[in-house]
Amino acid sequence: MRILQLHTRYRDSGGEDRVVAAEAELLRSAGHEVEQVMADNPVSPAQAATALLQSPWNPSWRRAVERSVARVKPDVAHVHNTWFALSPSVVGGLRASGVPTVMTVHNYRLMCLNGMLLRDGQPCEDCVGRSPWPGIRHRCYRDSAIASAAAAATIVYNRHRETWGRGVDRYLAPTEFVRDRLLDGGFPADRIRVKPHFVEDPGPRPEAPSKSQTVLHVGRLSADKGAHALLDAWAALGATNLELVCVGDGPLRDELVRRRVPQVRLVGSVPPAEVRAWMLRARVLVAPSAWYETFGLAVAEAMAAGLPVIVPRGGALAEVAAGGAAVEPETVDAADSPGRLLTRSLQRARDDTVVDRAGACGRARFSAHFTRTQGLTRLVDAYIDAIGAAAAEPSSCAGEEH
Repeated sequence: MRILQLHTRYRDSGGEDRVVAAEAELLRSAGHEVEQVMADNPVSPAQAATALLQSPWNPSWRRAVERSVARVKPDVAHVHNTWFALSPSVVGGLRASGVPTVMTVHNYRLMCLNGMLLRDGQPCEDCVGRSPWPGIRHRCYRDSAIASAAAAATIVYNRHRETWGRGVDRYLAPTEFVRDRLLDGGFPADRIRVKPHFVEDPGPRPEAPSKSQTVLHVGRLSADKGAHALLDAWAALGATNLELVCVGDGPLRDELVRRRVPQVRLVGSVPPAEVRAWMLRARVLVAPSAWYETFGLAVAEAMAAGLPVIVPRGGALAEVAAGGAAVEPETVDAADSPGRLLTRSLQRARDDTVVDRAGACGRARFSAHFTRTQGLTRLVDAYIDAIGAAAAEPSSCAGEEH
């Protein structure tokens, strides 16, 4: 099978970029041909402003995609991130070229200006299925009215021309939680499939989680990932023989260092192999994201390593860690704040029996749902499904405007 991948890379590589690269490698290892159309958002302010103005529909990238289709002749196209350099115009180019198209929903940008359904540190769905005007009013994208207006224009314009309703044959939601948000946003139910991401198997643990005193956090040091909330909860623990190790970098690093919370070590960014090594020797992974997330690669990777996890209740992270992989308080009070629940979960992680049991449950859940073999099967099945759906749909793109 010939697959055309389309993706706008992030300046700071993250989970979406990793999924794109991992899926390309997985497909190639199975004998499929993968060609890529990759874009990078401009760095210079002037070029970025120009690209942002074209974010609703960039005709140059549409033409580039049509040329790629003519050269590659793909059986299916797989769209990942179009924001903002590629723009949704690439979906129009694929449709006009008659290419069956799937799209992985890595974030909530199809209905939220900042892509996270998050405002002022709290979950927000004010624009889901409605006008994105609240997002402009609150400057939800980069705290800029102009940039927020460009993001809103992208949503409104492509709703109007039915880019998402007509141009994508199958949406791939990493979790049921994401699927539900898409349904709330008005996306067609018959075109949405739940396809979890896969992660690599790091191999067996050298020792049970209870033998370690390391509480591990892997991720960007930013407000949306709950960096300050994590240190607040850790400080509330008081005296402890545990150590919090934060792997990753981000805009809040200097602030976190200045806080000087005891028993906290910030090790910065490390290679993937070293991240896996930390997971194989830690006691528990804590992922206190403030936003809903859409999957949580670090959580699935921890489970693969037999490492129990602490995640917020509800949302995609809790869905991934279902089946006993998450460490939670024995009882939950409705009055407990997220910060209080996080502290209580950290306290619960002191129990050796609890962490060993959760680690074993996580490893079993990984084996049942998130392996390479399952990832390949689900990916190819989605492509076959999209090809069949496109073949059954009468062509209506002749003469479509560019």
